[in-house]
Amino acid sequence: MSTKPTAHFEAASTLAVVISSNEPLLLLSEDLRIVVASASFCRAFAIDPVTIAGKLLRELGDGEWAMPTLASLLKATASGKAQIEAYEIDLKRPDQKTRQLVVNACTLDDGDIDNTRLLLAVTDVTDARAETRLKDDLVRDKALLIQEVQHRVANSLQIIASVLMQSARRVQSEEARGHLQNAHHRVMSIAALQRQLATSGGGDVYLRPYLTQLSQSLGASMIADPDRLSISVTVDDSAVPADVSVSLGLIVTELVINALKHAFPDQAAGVIVIDYRSTGTDWTLSVIDNGIGMLAGSDSPKAGLGSGIVEALAKNLLSEIEVSDTDPGTAVTIRHKGGAELRADLPTAA
Repeated sequence: MSTKPTAHFEAASTLAVVISSNEPLLLLSEDLRIVVASASFCRAFAIDPVTIAGKLLRELGDGEWAMPTLASLLKATASGKAQIEAYEIDLKRPDQKTRQLVVNACTLDDGDIDNTRLLLAVTDVTDARAETRLKDDLVRDKALLIQEVQHRVANSLQIIASVLMQSARRVQSEEARGHLQNAHHRVMSIAALQRQLATSGGGDVYLRPYLTQLSQSLGASMIADPDRLSISVTVDDSAVPADVSVSLGLIVTELVINALKHAFPDQAAGVIVIDYRSTGTDWTLSVIDNGIGMLAGSDSPKAGLGSGIVEALAKNLLSEIEVSDTDPGTAVTIRHKGGAELRADLPTAA
């Protein structure tokens, strides 16, 4: 039995599918002559469907489809040497906005073994690309705004710290002076945290440079004699989300301030070590001093605001606090064991 009628039937079916497609499609001969175009293609590119059949691709419209590179790729696809996948072109028409198009093309087996057919699919991505550019512009503007806000915050923190220090120098009460100095130290520490986070761009924060800078800020504001007291940082290559790093930084700030206030009386020399280690989702943060150790009874310092802040932050990080006598000195360790997702919400001090 002859196969010719079957071939004609399959070819006719292909024509019907292309014409009725909701996507802009062109069925091309091997020499890039248009066999048929979908109605959606004609609507999308303002081409009269009555006049399109039999034209060469380069003759469509006002010649805007005469693209040598596209023609070369289509001919290579027809010969089996290439296949067009997501090739981007700009369609430029007189007195109209340039359209950005993505084209795909492949040979089509429609049962007509004597003729090569190319199916060309066209997707207009102009609006999608414009939306993407708009989003990119908004993200860039937001980043600039955040940078400006961070700059203003840094300036404001410096002003607040200066006012607190000036007030501490003027007051007569030693207790009031101590409170103002503590407030000054905390503001300076927050300023150091803010500067470090500003450079992170909102991504993960590497803890070694982060805690090193924090320790330098604390030392500069609280240690009058660096030859007597020093702060050392021993941290692995861990990185944590920015919000978690804030909580860790605040914990370190409070523990270091506490060690500087209580561990080295009578001008004793010593060192404070900030240590952080992680394995998988487990981690430990320790602040260790070689001072006088834990005092008992009436000599022990009363729990204050700093202790409450550390306890609240540790709880939000789903971690436990361990305090131990290292003889000499004291170690405070915040230990987190994996299996629970960290929450880094800042606590409200009671």
